[in-house]
Amino acid sequence: MSFIYRAGIGRLARMLLVAAAALSVSGCYFIQAATGQMELTTKRQPIAKLLSDERTPEKLRSRLEYVSAARTFASQELGLPDNESYRSYADLGRPYVVWNVFATEEFSVEPRRWCFPIAGCVVYRGYFDENNAQAYARRLRLKGMDTAVGGVAAYSTLGHFKDPVLNTMLGWSDVQLAATLFHELAHQVVYVPGDSEFNEAFATVVEEAGLQRWLASRGRLEDLNAWNDQRQRNAQFVGLLLQTRERLSALYRSDVSEEEKRDRKQYEFGVLKLQYSELKEKWNGYRGYDAWFSRTLNNAHLVSAATYYGCVPGLRELLRSVGGDLPAFYAAARELAKQTREARAAAVCEERSQSMTADGRSAASE
Repeated sequence: MSFIYRAGIGRLARMLLVAAAALSVSGCYFIQAATGQMELTTKRQPIAKLLSDERTPEKLRSRLEYVSAARTFASQELGLPDNESYRSYADLGRPYVVWNVFATEEFSVEPRRWCFPIAGCVVYRGYFDENNAQAYARRLRLKGMDTAVGGVAAYSTLGHFKDPVLNTMLGWSDVQLAATLFHELAHQVVYVPGDSEFNEAFATVVEEAGLQRWLASRGRLEDLNAWNDQRQRNAQFVGLLLQTRERLSALYRSDVSEEEKRDRKQYEFGVLKLQYSELKEKWNGYRGYDAWFSRTLNNAHLVSAATYYGCVPGLRELLRSVGGDLPAFYAAARELAKQTREARAAAVCEERSQSMTADGRSAASE
């Protein structure tokens, strides 16, 4: 390990620890973030070096060759950043890199937001250790909040550090692996601190467009058809969640008693599970979302749907309006990023989710 490499780790630690001391939130949280990021940095190995090393296991070599090809395509064909992100590999020895905590009030579908250096205010709080995430979620529940904890296999620092490809990602299908690379790199093109909904929807639209082009370029038409089928199922699933979110929002704004709100809240989640059972009958036995519905649901479980997909139809429409030209789409998104959050929402987000129909489509859907 070179001196420069060690110095890089030291700078990273100092940056995060100074941030911890400067902010009014718990320094312990930022210390665990610094420790987790340092772990990624110390375990990072250049993919090119691993591919040239005859000792690299063949299974790992095959996956890294695929990653390398998709990474090159991202820069050369999709106009995504040509930098050191995802050109190295790190094996963390665990199934997820971080665990995110989502939270809402008992009678609200609006997520709690946490504010951090670089990322701004986001709708989750991430931990590199699952036990810490679960402990924090328990503390929030004791305060009467709804919480959800979810493992995350991919990780991004928005280009501020040389993010590696992780072992947590390599078990995915080729399609999901390439899609994630495109999604995470898209965050480096446009990112608005404090607007998770816009950021995630933008990256999702780039992911979709990039994956379609990537699979077509490799002649993988069967994979492309299967991906389109899965995308339609996902749109239908998300449509159910957004409809439930709208009904709960109306309930929480109503004048009924808290006791009645609590009863009707549980009723709405029961309706959601029934709607999913009916939807599965149209999917020829596909059961990919069963695990998601196997738990006791609450408001916090709806946060990801609203965050990742609420603005997607409007941004898809924006991409179509520039003829599918990704650089032109990036430029248009940068202009939106200069506006206020309210103006962006009015342009590409507001009323889009409300227009979703029972099958997950909207007027702007493909």
